[in-house]
Amino acid sequence: MEDPPPEFGRKYSKIVHDNVHGDISLDPLCLKFIDTPQFQRLRDLKQLGLTYMVYPGAVHTRFEHSLGVYWLAGEAINKLANFQGELDIERNDIQAVKLAGLLHDVGYGPFGGLFEHEFLPQILKSKNWSHQDMSVKMIDYIVDENNIEVDPETLKRVKEIITVSSHRSAKEKRFLYEVVANGRTGIDVDKFDYINRDTRACGRGCKVQFERLMDSMRVMDNEICYRANDYLTIHNLFATHADLHRTVYTHAKVKAIELMVVDALVKAKDVFVIFSCSENPANFWKLDDSFLKRIETNPNVKESNDLVKRIRSRDLYQFCNEFCVPKDRLDHFQDVTSKDIICSQKSSDVTLSEEDVVVSNVRIDLTQGSNNPLESINFFQDFHSDEKFPIQGDHVSNLLPSCYQDMIVRVYSKKPDLVETVSQAFENFQLETFGKNLQVHATSDKKKYHRFK
Repeated sequence: MEDPPPEFGRKYSKIVHDNVHGDISLDPLCLKFIDTPQFQRLRDLKQLGLTYMVYPGAVHTRFEHSLGVYWLAGEAINKLANFQGELDIERNDIQAVKLAGLLHDVGYGPFGGLFEHEFLPQILKSKNWSHQDMSVKMIDYIVDENNIEVDPETLKRVKEIITVSSHRSAKEKRFLYEVVANGRTGIDVDKFDYINRDTRACGRGCKVQFERLMDSMRVMDNEICYRANDYLTIHNLFATHADLHRTVYTHAKVKAIELMVVDALVKAKDVFVIFSCSENPANFWKLDDSFLKRIETNPNVKESNDLVKRIRSRDLYQFCNEFCVPKDRLDHFQDVTSKDIICSQKSSDVTLSEEDVVVSNVRIDLTQGSNNPLESINFFQDFHSDEKFPIQGDHVSNLLPSCYQDMIVRVYSKKPDLVETVSQAFENFQLETFGKNLQVHATSDKKKYHRFK
């Protein structure tokens, strides 16, 4: 084999120590991207957004997550290249997959997914915005702004890997598009890294054996398949993903803080011209989590100032109660709005307005909505067999779930003295909608009467 070019040579690389994966080797081309102001911005974006205000250890950043995905992407594609020479994986393929892993999140806005899924829909209305599309724009901007020399075909492949994950690619070597972000099965190195990193940061412990999955994966008919005896390991991956969403990412107090930050951003949008920043990479890369401090210290956005001060003093929107939508209603159940709640108010000394109530509709699934993600995966018996096949869950265990998604409706009162009134209206809504109360218990008297923060 010919000597590797400089971008693959060990003497041209750097080693950094990651607290999840240990020593990570960074190749020269990736270092060209890392050592730019636009990539270094990821140090100022917490991976879990505002979750650290509830889980104090959740202060890790998208910078270290990106290095982790880069490393795992390289490990995964090199394993396939070493074990399956017939795939004809070339050096440019390896470089593209690693670079896609490194750059897949450069298009993320501040405060985690809040910016994309909660804030921007309120100001962009009909426009579709995704961090994947912004990542592609940012990659072009980084290359142009920092005069990075990179093979155009490799760069094109990198951008395709980042954006193609939402549908099945018809391209040659389709399996390359399933390593970093796999829209077909939901098993990818992005998930391997953030599940491991997030559980560790939040003190929850990670029991997902992702190394086992990386060792057993095999390309068959241009798609990544897994050994049949890894079925339960994969189920555990999806179950851990759902558990993190329920207990960490959408924790009731995390959502209360997020709802307040969204309100603060909406009220400050004209002063800070956030709309134009979200469209133009030259301005977008200047947005990071320090934006909250800018709001807090700007005298021209008093309403937003007050909301941030309330967060700092733990005077949060008060969680009143929640219910889980019944399985037989999930497919057609519409999001509940604050208007739905106030329209359910009966006689009371106080008349609620839409500004008094906020509703959070939380959807949690195993990565593919109402579908079982394991049904999209093909398996093989062992490395001596050439046949791939799907597996029915009830052929493995009767303890596996028969429903693959949850919808939880939570209601918050923006003012502590309205908790009792909002809670009663929420109970009325449940009775009108379902004919019974679905919440597990009544709103606590502590919240209703003592007005504690």
